[in-house]
Amino acid sequence: MAQAVYPAMVARGQGCIINVASQRGLKGAVNSAPYSAAKAAIIGFTRALAWEATPKGVRVNAIAPGPIVTDHIATMTPEDRQAFIDALPVGRFGRPEEIAATALLLAGPDGGFYVGATLSPNGGDVMY
Repeated sequence: MAQAVYPAMVARGQGCIINVASQRGLKGAVNSAPYSAAKAAIIGFTRALAWEATPKGVRVNAIAPGPIVTDHIATMTPEDRQAFIDALPVGRFGRPEEIAATALLLAGPDGGFYVGATLSPNGGDVMY
């Protein structure tokens, strides 16, 4: 997607690209090496493209969400869901609206100083 929109943004001299990764790209997970590696690659791509794009007026950032209420969560057993929730400092899964709010921050006027950043709304599952 970035490849498709980047040339027009450069031609305009402004733009904002927000890549979507995952907290697993930051911390990994058991039985998740390929997925975690792919998400880590998105984070690396974000940083590299930010170096290239920012002088041309295009900001590039990423969002690496943690556990969010999605169809995937619905496939977990009730016991596994509760164990996951119990391990989260906030004691709940995130909501899609919370990820949307992160995207709006990055894309909006208050996000102008974010460059090459990866924001990870994750309920405390990853803290660094």
